[in-house]
Parts: sequence; C-alpha cells; structure tokens
Amino acid sequence: MTERINYMKESPEFFKKIMELSMQEKKSSIEESTLQLVHIKASQMNGCGFCLDMHLKEAKIHGCFQNGTRIS
Repeated sequence: MTERINYMKESPEFFKKIMELSMQEKKSSIEESTLQLVHIKASQMNGCGFCLDMHLKEAKIHGCFQNGTRIS
C-alpha cells in the first residue's frame, strides 16, 4: 500500500485555498446537507477514497442520511 499524500506539506498554498473555500461555504446560505452531498460527489468524481470517506463521515454526523438518502 502506498502512503497517502500529505497535501498540507506538499502544497501549502493549495491547502490554504481549499480551507478558504471551506470557510466561505460555511458563510453561505447553502444548507449543510447540500454542501456535504456536493463534497461527496466531487470526491467520487476525483476518485479520492480518503476524501470520500471523510465527507461521508461528516455527512452522517450532520444527519444527511436520516431521510433514506442513498449515495451511488
């Protein structure tokens, strides 16, 4: 198994921009559940298992799947 990339170490400017985007999302009027579903879909499209796992866990914490929503 290969070691995961440490994005903060490898590309601090990119990581900083991602964090800035995340902060702006939290200030927006978009519902948290919608943001989580967008993050999940983006992770699926990017093929990033680490991010997908992280965003699925966050979505569960925020109750995104209580209404029977399924991710395919």
